[in-house]
Amino acid sequence: MIDEKIARKILFIKINLYICETNSQRKHCPTNVGLFFYTNAKEKIMATSYVTQEGLDKMKVELEQLETIERPKITQQIAEARDKGDLSENAEYDAAKEAQGMLEMKISKLKDLIVNSKVINENLLDTSKVSILTTVRLKNNATKQEQKFTLVPDNESDLKSGKISVNTPIAKGLLGKIVGETADIVLPNGNKLSFEVLEISL
Repeated sequence: MIDEKIARKILFIKINLYICETNSQRKHCPTNVGLFFYTNAKEKIMATSYVTQEGLDKMKVELEQLETIERPKITQQIAEARDKGDLSENAEYDAAKEAQGMLEMKISKLKDLIVNSKVINENLLDTSKVSILTTVRLKNNATKQEQKFTLVPDNESDLKSGKISVNTPIAKGLLGKIVGETADIVLPNGNKLSFEVLEISL
């Protein structure tokens, strides 16, 4: 995952780039240093992202929603705000333009994710050990209760469905384990968990 500070800088620079491109307000354009930072930071985002076919399909549906419904809606809001008069003191117009910049940033990021996504071939997965997309049945060594998790890419996690990101502490502690092994995991808050791997499946 990209560092939060980098993500914030990208957001700031990209919104200003959008304002610059749409309004030709050169004074708002990022400096050459900012553009250099933006280019290099974007390259970090555009690294290959492994996803399931279901996850890729969801991203495509979301992109279509943003482009065909949300984008025209904001464009209409801007037009309505512009009709109300002086733009220099028009809070509605400023808010709509900011929302437009945020939306365009989200669309761009989603497009990058889709273009650079690689669908994981489940037929090539090795169920002899815990890996991404495997479902793991575990026994909590403290409570003796059984739990089941499926390790998925970051953007497909859903705790209610038992799907946890492969980058969570629990998933990282389970990766590479085989049936019969114990995974001792330390959580960010210092608490410790111990699981015995009972079963690995797809």
